[in-house]
Amino acid sequence: MTARITATVLFMLGVAALAGCQREEEGPLTISGKLFVFNYRVAKATYLLTLARNGPLPEESYAEAAFENPAGGEPIRTREKIFPFWERITLESPPIHCVRKERPYAVAIRIVDGRGELLQSIDTTVTSDVDQSILPAKPLVVGPVYTENPEVFKPDGSADFSPEKGCDYGEGKS
Repeated sequence: MTARITATVLFMLGVAALAGCQREEEGPLTISGKLFVFNYRVAKATYLLTLARNGPLPEESYAEAAFENPAGGEPIRTREKIFPFWERITLESPPIHCVRKERPYAVAIRIVDGRGELLQSIDTTVTSDVDQSILPAKPLVVGPVYTENPEVFKPDGSADFSPEKGCDYGEGKS
């Protein structure tokens, strides 16, 4: 009988310890993904974050994001309406410049209702595993049928894949 009680107590302590390890979610949304998107065809980089619904939101809600500007200066701000039927919310920045490898960039997200009242605040960072120098300075294609960009693909058969100028990527890259 004593062994059964001891086993039960140990089992309950184990369950309690595991429950203590679970992260309690604060607010109606959680970050489910975050990354930099490098689109080489159009020579564009953006932040991309996804939020998963944890709970209810008022009928009229918005996500306001402030993305650290990798090129320096003021944060890049966006505001996205959250529709009641969305289970996932996608936040994408406008095009950004000068993303450096392994440098964390700050992102501050505010979830507000239709009157501007704060419902939730989320602070995070996004880190890239490559420099933006992997992108060419000019889009590889132009137009609706992906025509080769004549500024990149020259008539003499050469191509200019050089990265955007004016960014400090370290290690001698421009």
